[in-house]
Amino acid sequence: MPPAHSPNSPGSPGAPNSPAPQGASAAPPVSTNDTIDPLDGRLIRLLAEEPRIGVLECSRRLQVARGTVQARLDRLQAKGVIGGFGPEVDPAAIGYPVTAFATLEISQGQGADVRAHLASVPEVLELHTITGIGDMLVRIVARSNADLQRVIDRVLGFDGIVRSSTAIVLENPVPYRILPLVDQAAAE
Repeated sequence: MPPAHSPNSPGSPGAPNSPAPQGASAAPPVSTNDTIDPLDGRLIRLLAEEPRIGVLECSRRLQVARGTVQARLDRLQAKGVIGGFGPEVDPAAIGYPVTAFATLEISQGQGADVRAHLASVPEVLELHTITGIGDMLVRIVARSNADLQRVIDRVLGFDGIVRSSTAIVLENPVPYRILPLVDQAAAE
């Protein structure tokens, strides 16, 4: 979802001295609760569909003032709703087509050390602490099935990890998505 320019960079469509588009109307008041409203939802969808769009173009398409879009973006970032504007990178496109999930059981009191160890492994894309049979769920990638063994050995090469179970992803029919949830939250 990265805009082409930082919303506040000089010369960018959303720079503070850019005029509001002609015919732009005032936006509805910003919601006072912790949810997003329909305008927030439309803004997030627009940024997701066209990541390089600037603030001025957002205001034109949403038919609100540029300042409203900028204020909404600032608020959504401050609340952690929008976490960044970086590019989405497909691991397979950069040579890591194999994805697996490993459930790890760890020794009592070793959580911080295991987290630090896993953070040092580049092929670890995500780490979640979980309830249930295991203590942590790790998403890992590898260059091949044979390379996956190397990655697993590196992940498990730490005394704080007691046991693991790994499942290789065969297909991803519903890739990570957020827009249906944004639409639902904006409509509530």
